[in-house]
Amino acid sequence: MRGNNTQIDFILVGITDSSCAQTPLFVLFLLIYIVTLVGNVGIIVLVRVSPSLHTPMYFFLTHFAFTDICYSTVVSPRMLADLLSEEKTISFSACMMQLQSFTHFAIVECHLLAMMAYDRHFAICHPLLYITVISSRVCWQLVASSYLSAFLSAIICTWCTFGGSFCGPNRIDHFFCDTVPVLKLVCSNTHSSEMIIFAFVTINVVGTSVVILLSYISILRTVLRMCSAHSRARAFQTCASHLTAVALLYESAFIMYLQPPSSHRSLDKLASIFYAVVTPMLNPFIYSLRNKEVKEALVKCGRGLFNHWQHKRILASRNCTVHVKRECIWGTKTMGFSPNPHDLM
Repeated sequence: MRGNNTQIDFILVGITDSSCAQTPLFVLFLLIYIVTLVGNVGIIVLVRVSPSLHTPMYFFLTHFAFTDICYSTVVSPRMLADLLSEEKTISFSACMMQLQSFTHFAIVECHLLAMMAYDRHFAICHPLLYITVISSRVCWQLVASSYLSAFLSAIICTWCTFGGSFCGPNRIDHFFCDTVPVLKLVCSNTHSSEMIIFAFVTINVVGTSVVILLSYISILRTVLRMCSAHSRARAFQTCASHLTAVALLYESAFIMYLQPPSSHRSLDKLASIFYAVVTPMLNPFIYSLRNKEVKEALVKCGRGLFNHWQHKRILASRNCTVHVKRECIWGTKTMGFSPNPHDLM
């Protein structure tokens, strides 16, 4: 049976069977996807061009925005195409690649949130050691290790999901190839595969959430010992956007993946939409609207662009004036008049 698995074509049921709802949903999710791309690319560009944001926290944020773009792109274009298509088939290999890519970037995002919490912990609790401990080299090592470990975890989870025999129905009750809906189609016993997947999800999701929890417990203790109310408010403001992003991601992740497959309900499709489509769109707004440093950099960048545009406009106006004056002087020469030397000024 396993040798014939590559010949299988799955059918993605999608978000809804209603033909009337498919066009409005297409427009809605297309707008969400465009906002996701523009917002996250904007965050990456803003951090690159703003010297004030060249810190470890925003280095991690650029990778966070990049993973948002990636795992949204893994899901959204296929979902949008299926909303307008009669045939919603996906090949076995394409389904595997989609699951592997989505799992990889989702796990990387969990690791990045833990790194950002660890970064805040050192910045607030150990400010004198911050520059030496969270160096540029350490940041690159942390990010590289997260991509590598997430890739290995995703490979194992994908192999466990597609390693069984598919001999029955081929309709995936979902809008993309996710672990739980695919496992429901496996004919052979999936208990061992479910346990391995559960273990890896627990290590990556629960493990990173423990790092975040311990970091914020330490931050809270340090902040409560601060004498200045302004310092306390500044520390909480620095952490607010990160905590919001953590709450959005982990709440839906716990609902989706840390329960037995038999207990999953139809409501989980809605949770998947929020987790895979809506959350990547919200993250740029969370980090721009709730973060003073990002707002200041955005205003400064906007002023710089406006001043540059105004400067170019003034230069263009001066060049146009000089050109007109020269044309007038040339005209007086051709008519036999001698030009005033001051007109050339």
